[in-house]
Amino acid sequence: MNLLASLDLPDDADRAVAVGDAVMSRHELLEATTRLAAGLPDDGPVAVHASPSLETIVGVVAALRAGVPVVPVPPDSGPAELRHVLTDSGATAWIGPPVDGVDLPPVRAGTGSGGPEPRTGGSPAMILYTSGTTGSPKGVELSTSALAAGLDALAEAWAWTPDDTVVHGLPLFHTHGLILGVLGSLRVGSRFSHTGKPTPAAYAATPGSMYFGVPTVWNRIAADESAARSLASARLIVSGSAPLPVSLFARLAGLVGQSPIERYGMTETLITLSTRADGERRPGWVGQPVRGVETRLVTEDGVEVPADGETIGRLQVRGPLLFNGYLGRPEATAESFTDDGWFRTGDIAVRDADDFHRIVGRESTDLIKSGGYRIGSGEIEASLLDHPAVVEAAVVGVPNDDLGQRIVAFVVLTGSRRAGLEDALIEHVATQLSWHKRPRQVVVLDTLPRNPMGKVQKTLLT
Repeated sequence: MNLLASLDLPDDADRAVAVGDAVMSRHELLEATTRLAAGLPDDGPVAVHASPSLETIVGVVAALRAGVPVVPVPPDSGPAELRHVLTDSGATAWIGPPVDGVDLPPVRAGTGSGGPEPRTGGSPAMILYTSGTTGSPKGVELSTSALAAGLDALAEAWAWTPDDTVVHGLPLFHTHGLILGVLGSLRVGSRFSHTGKPTPAAYAATPGSMYFGVPTVWNRIAADESAARSLASARLIVSGSAPLPVSLFARLAGLVGQSPIERYGMTETLITLSTRADGERRPGWVGQPVRGVETRLVTEDGVEVPADGETIGRLQVRGPLLFNGYLGRPEATAESFTDDGWFRTGDIAVRDADDFHRIVGRESTDLIKSGGYRIGSGEIEASLLDHPAVVEAAVVGVPNDDLGQRIVAFVVLTGSRRAGLEDALIEHVATQLSWHKRPRQVVVLDTLPRNPMGKVQKTLLT
């Protein structure tokens, strides 16, 4: 299977991929990856220092073309994480600059015609590591066929064509920035531009038709109205990797002139839910299953919940874009699937009669059982974010002898409105939602702890 099909097309673009001011045409990328692929080991895997650079793109594409499993390594990995990723993956070679703690042989460009023969579509093509919020990061094995199915489904949902130019400033070591942004562009045949840093000025200065960002990036762009308005000519603006607050959805729509596309996925599943380029874009909802994907919501006992847009259930998915398994962890792989073959995402959601999904949050951190009620933290966070003084919000349940769990909200406030707002915010939620959903405590912080993809790390708040 030819995952990066556009590399075989005639070179009609002098700017196929760009990172900042560094640019490669499709022909130059093809030549560079052919030379590097010839120097790759026959077995692999090969680890790539995944900095935002053309070198990263060349390294990843070369490995994919050669059929050698590629392990993107976050450039800011600490010594323990770096050691774990390289040891756990069994990496045999290194692409990138010298890094302390890496003693793998570096890959040198060869002179052959492309290196080893590509592997079959079901073999691991990439090994991506999870964030490790519940233990050591696990290696997620993704096949060429899964990558192709996921990217083709998005191309159909977003009407993505070779005429598009994708722009983002996201990391190049995970699904959003690397697989969607880079590999998606190279599969479809569109151009790709990485802004270097995801600043409002950089997005505004980079011409494109599709802009990818996480909510933190979009919040900063919305705060810079001139930068936001400069994206008015874009065909799509896409948000993912974390929930997009309803208030931010509305601000972006007003400034850019179109509602953002939202989507949902995981490293293990790629993107399974999305709103469509030609469909409804509903604030707070991540859309419908993409082509080839099935979903279901079930109770703790495995009973499907009604598609009424209100009843919370555990989200399970299946389809051709799911991962092969966790590298070297057959028990963890088995535990992540039901007996009848559905992947347990660990997220809780609601679904309506039109198959639109709203993600409530992680079952482990976002489902709060308080006073006999099952409460999703996401709707409380959305309510808090509708208050003009609140910039960021994270809601958790903490153990309580009386209630089971007590609702606590952590908020970041605007600089001019910080003092004495805790009681007002509790009342705000109580009047917008139900009384039993109000926070029992509000804690004001300067910032919320987030991982590199912008997701709030709630385990660090309790």
